Amino acid sequence: MQIPNGWPRGRWAWGAGGGVVALLVLTIMDLAQHYDVPPGAVLALAIARALALGLSWLRPREAVVVSLVTTAITAALTTPLSSSEPWPWGTTSAFGHSFVIAIAGTRGLGRREQVLWWLATQAVGAAAVALAPDRGSWSGLITMAVLSAVAVVVGDLFRSRSETTRRLAEQETISKTERAERERLQERARIARELHDVVAHHLSVVVVRADSAPHRLPDVPDAVRAEFASIADEARASLTEMRRVLRLLREPVEQAGELGPQPGLEQVTELVESTRRAGVDVRLVGDVPTGFDPAVELTAYRVVQEGLSNAVRHALHAPVVVGVRRTKGELEITVENEEPPRPVVPAPGSGQGLRGMRERVALVDGTVSTGPTPGGGYLVQAFIPVGEEVAGGDYGHGG
Repeated sequence: MQIPNGWPRGRWAWGAGGGVVALLVLTIMDLAQHYDVPPGAVLALAIARALALGLSWLRPREAVVVSLVTTAITAALTTPLSSSEPWPWGTTSAFGHSFVIAIAGTRGLGRREQVLWWLATQAVGAAAVALAPDRGSWSGLITMAVLSAVAVVVGDLFRSRSETTRRLAEQETISKTERAERERLQERARIARELHDVVAHHLSVVVVRADSAPHRLPDVPDAVRAEFASIADEARASLTEMRRVLRLLREPVEQAGELGPQPGLEQVTELVESTRRAGVDVRLVGDVPTGFDPAVELTAYRVVQEGLSNAVRHALHAPVVVGVRRTKGELEITVENEEPPRPVVPAPGSGQGLRGMRERVALVDGTVSTGPTPGGGYLVQAFIPVGEEVAGGDYGHGG
């Protein structure tokens, strides 16, 4: 990923601007005093040299192109006034071009691209000496080769350092976000405990007292009995709503997709069919009842889902039977597989599936039993109350 480009800020902005101006002045002085070149060309070449340096902060790749072209044109238009003057690379050409390469590398040019520009620079210098050997010698290429190589190394080091700093900043931001999320979840759990220990307890007491009042108090009129029954019903409904709130608090939504409709018993048939299409010999017995509390239906669906996953992991080729039926005020969910025809190496898993299923079922006052069957298979069985709410139960507190 490239480092974002832009003109330096603060004191570095003054330094960058001063460098551009200094290079402009030094280039004019260097070309005018040490080379035979028309005055108009001196000014044009100096402006182009300074422009390349300024552009290196904003458009690194384009700046290297402008600098190399300017360097080549400078070599073509200039003739040294004496044999002691460097050619094809003058002093300002060598230093100016090297600064452009270094800054461009710092601003995002990759190591490979920098090396390619270094090679291109040396190729231009070699071509110039080959075409005009009377102006200079091969030794004149050494200064540019060394300075531009140092520029490549410096630019790459600064770019790597900036990249490392950026990644550390991103990691720190992620860590802060994770800590904030953990604190938020802990607060949600604390609120759930408080609601369970205080509000749910008192609502349970209201249900018990309202149900028992007609039996504890003598000569209670029918109208009062009806009122007590209404109070008990309202308290039970409040307990049901409390359970839903506690469940939301204890099972935070992590993905935006969780905000959409949740699966229920109507989707059990689709779940079984999709498992069968995956190659599992699974059968759904009987008609699946529906119309229960959404929390109950979601829990029942998850039990079937986890039971099928468990059967696939531990008994891949064994027939599986799924059953969902209502009996005596309870919803019974069973997922039973037969003994696999041959030993199966269990697929790797988190080991938390059955525990999570028990915790989920406990949130709706249900129970789960799991274990091997006499025939060598395995049975997952859950019972979830779907009749009247039982006062005094565990309303969302998992401990």
